[in-house]
Amino acid sequence: MANEQAPVWSASLVKVRRERWIAVRIPPDARLIARIKQFSGAKWDAGLRAWLLPDTPDHRRTFKLAAEVQLSSQHVQHIDKFTSWLRSKRYSDNTVKVYTDCMRVFLKFFNEREAQDLTDADVIRFNNEYILANKLSASYQNQAVNAIKLFYSVLEHKRMDVQLVHRPKMEKLLPNVLSKEEVQQLLKALSNRKHVAMLALIYACGLRRGEVLKLIPTDVDAKRKVLIIRQAKGRKDRIAPLPDMIIDMLRVYYKEYRPIKWLFEGRQAGEAYSERSIELVFKKALRLSGVKRPATLHWLRHSYATHLLEGGTDLRYIQELLGHKSSKTTEIYTHVSTRNLQSIRSPIEGFDL
Repeated sequence: MANEQAPVWSASLVKVRRERWIAVRIPPDARLIARIKQFSGAKWDAGLRAWLLPDTPDHRRTFKLAAEVQLSSQHVQHIDKFTSWLRSKRYSDNTVKVYTDCMRVFLKFFNEREAQDLTDADVIRFNNEYILANKLSASYQNQAVNAIKLFYSVLEHKRMDVQLVHRPKMEKLLPNVLSKEEVQQLLKALSNRKHVAMLALIYACGLRRGEVLKLIPTDVDAKRKVLIIRQAKGRKDRIAPLPDMIIDMLRVYYKEYRPIKWLFEGRQAGEAYSERSIELVFKKALRLSGVKRPATLHWLRHSYATHLLEGGTDLRYIQELLGHKSSKTTEIYTHVSTRNLQSIRSPIEGFDL
């Protein structure tokens, strides 16, 4: 495709589920589609409306993307030390990965310079010439700034005045919520007992994706009718009430599948079910159910909280059930609950139109 006289494609580097890909956008032309399908590892991403190719040197050359810059050996040592420090302080695996990835990008941007020579002005330049220039999210910008601040305070014993970087205001988006009827449609669309049990448990207890995958059989306390969620976000344990129907469902599931280590295991015994696989299970349920909404797995957790609020559960209890550190995080569900909205009459009611 690099031989096209007037390129009809555009290519850029993107991250999908924390993996780097080359996104190629082409017109809906059968000839071009057939050609791009010939590339190794090519796949269509409906969300991005682009073809994804593995980020390899050959693919970069084909689509005229700059070759990947390799970190200097000194910068690699800095990253390794930073990673070790984060783990020694028991930061979560996700935080370790996010912060080290941010620092890897930052140091690569200044690859020809020593880390200790970089200043506040360089952080501002990185923000303007990399983060903003590439239209990266406000969330990424905040994560990068936090990582840089921590890196220099720990390893270089140097204070970076990150306040000089204009932090973006985070978007205040309302959580997406499914109706009870839609949740039931999703669960009834599946026939695999394990798949139904996983999604039902997420909704019944308001779990995050990672939380349901880290459960072990003894976390289900059928006598007390509670689920124990251990070392969740913020390394906090919490419990959630288990409905009788979920306990019965899990008993039937357990007898059929006999998990060894994890409550929900992959194809190999003792192997945890993967995040990718449970996302695919939800997409399948969405497709088969006929629910015409761009829902994601996390919508089940949002729906749990909102339906509890609409049912009259006190916001303080919902905060504990969700494992939120701040009540302000939980209060967002008051904006999507229809419990009080349904009692409000619009002034147009009663008009004779």
